[in-house]
Amino acid sequence: MKQSAFLWISIFITAAVAFSIWWFVLGNPANFKDGENRKVPENLLGTVYTGGYVVPFLITLTLLNVTLVFERMLSLRKANGRASLPSFLKSVQTNLMKGNIDDAMKACDAQRGSAASIIRTGLERYKTIVQDKKLDSEKKMAETARAIEEATSLETPLLERNLVALSTIASIATMAGLLGTTIGMIRAFAALAQAGSPDAIELSIGISEALINTALGLLAAIIGIVAYNFFVTKVDNFTYMIDEASYNVVQILNTKTTD
Repeated sequence: MKQSAFLWISIFITAAVAFSIWWFVLGNPANFKDGENRKVPENLLGTVYTGGYVVPFLITLTLLNVTLVFERMLSLRKANGRASLPSFLKSVQTNLMKGNIDDAMKACDAQRGSAASIIRTGLERYKTIVQDKKLDSEKKMAETARAIEEATSLETPLLERNLVALSTIASIATMAGLLGTTIGMIRAFAALAQAGSPDAIELSIGISEALINTALGLLAAIIGIVAYNFFVTKVDNFTYMIDEASYNVVQILNTKTTD
């Protein structure tokens, strides 16, 4: 629910900012030779404004991409924890090899993050059942592994959230850019179809609209695709490290239990 609220709030805020940029910055009469008519651009800002009403939508998608990129970077940094993840995992394994489960749990508390939370859950479960005489070592390890798997299944969606939004924005941006291109070409051909000499201003506006929407659509799509692939790779590497560390923890505990 919180994540859905964050996404919708981001959409509304970026849409408001994008429309303000399009109307007040790009559409400033100072950017046009004919002033308030806003048909003859004098610079690049005015030219972008002539891209039409699809432009603020594409700016919204671009800003939303940037917002989600920063959100993912902060979330993954928080999931990583305070210290270096390999150093933390090595510290936990060293403590467990010495039989210092409490020290390993303290290291998890100090580290925080997703990996620390998952490992700590497994260690807590192990401490609860290790003295249970009714369970043999195999069942104890099975219970510990199950606790770790459950904790991992709860943490993984937090690592992957908003990735679908990034990929969706990339697809929408391409289609929206194509829509703006089509509208611009229709406008250009309509200017050419006039009786007598073509309307040069309308023709240039139509061509500008087509090219600007193509460029903005591609820009938003490129940002979305690159960000999506980057974070998918980062999450996969992160979950692999967690799985490997969890497996090592279970094996070390199993060794200590059977000794």
